[in-house]
Amino acid sequence: MRQHLAKAGRIFNRITATVLLTQIAAMLLLTLFESLQKKKRRLRKFPITKPMPLPVLDDEVTVYTYGENVFDAMIEAIDSAEHHIFFETYIWKGDATGRRFRDALSRAADRGVEVYVVWDEFANLVVPRKFFRNIPATIHRRPHPAFPIPWSPRHWGRDHRKILTVDGRIGFVGGYNIGELYSTGWRDTHARIVGPGVAELENAFVDFWNLHSKDDERIEYNPPRPWLAQLRVHRNTPRIQVYPIRNMYIEAIDRATKRIWLTHAYLIPDDDLVAALRDAVRRGVDVRIIVPERSNHVVADWLSRGFYTDLLRSGIRLFLYKNAMVHSKTATMDGHWSTIGTANLDRLSLWGNYEVNLEITDETVAAHMEDVFRVDESNCIELTEERWRERSWVAKGTEMFLSPWRPLF
Repeated sequence: MRQHLAKAGRIFNRITATVLLTQIAAMLLLTLFESLQKKKRRLRKFPITKPMPLPVLDDEVTVYTYGENVFDAMIEAIDSAEHHIFFETYIWKGDATGRRFRDALSRAADRGVEVYVVWDEFANLVVPRKFFRNIPATIHRRPHPAFPIPWSPRHWGRDHRKILTVDGRIGFVGGYNIGELYSTGWRDTHARIVGPGVAELENAFVDFWNLHSKDDERIEYNPPRPWLAQLRVHRNTPRIQVYPIRNMYIEAIDRATKRIWLTHAYLIPDDDLVAALRDAVRRGVDVRIIVPERSNHVVADWLSRGFYTDLLRSGIRLFLYKNAMVHSKTATMDGHWSTIGTANLDRLSLWGNYEVNLEITDETVAAHMEDVFRVDESNCIELTEERWRERSWVAKGTEMFLSPWRPLF
């Protein structure tokens, strides 16, 4: 009997290993095929919403939907710095746009500004090391290690945040990485804050810096923040196992009575988020989600598609963004509440990475975010349940075959 059980166990292990290796091979082949296809595609124009300053009590908020516009505003802010700059990014390409930022930060340091920069080493493995070595020593640098030590769940998280603050008076946060492609080829969303609300972003940067610094490298400056504010910043921090952004979304979805409009680059929600959206539809809420027709991560696309059937059957409307990668991580609800940030609706962002999202409770900003959504929707194809059912059996089989990997993304 034991011999039969042992033999069955060996067979099971071999089958499991074969399936696992086949799944990995399939993902690699999909990625290779997609990378070859990308080389044949041309960048196309897509509609954008003109940035305009919006008053939010003592602050001013501007929403950017085109890379060139926000990059120009960020460089202008850096060039105006007199005291300190906090700059943090996930991807920092060594191309013309990346060098433009490096040069602006260098100029600021040369005129006596205290400049602190953070970037994620894993995200920039393909960027030539020379680019980062040429950051002058007058700039305080903290690359987030690609392979942190000790190797434990609390240290796994990538630094997926994108923050820039200048002198405590101007701040930026959103989905834009730094590079030429993001300047003109991607549809993303960033927010600029001018006013006391910048303290929220500065505190987020200082906390991250000090969490990963020795005592003699700490930033002692930490601006005061009000207890009650219409602008709030939520940060996911794997090191201390705090993940409030997911809770922020679920709470907002639960409050909604009219509209929930989401735009996300990667849609791989957990069961609780899906349930919250379903419940909202049952209450009569108009739930719409914009996702890329094709994202820059083909495996994430296939994993995301595994949710489409349930979402569509629940009455949630899905819109596929055409001709460009939509990389936004935004939401607006009921004409009152909005969020712009770095967190995707997937496990990596909500349970794994360092992330930061700006939460805004303001009718003027919400109305503008609804305008942005409508402009984006004009560049989409709505995916109906009937159309989704008509996809090929190959597509259905691939979604099912890769579905066990969803909890890891």
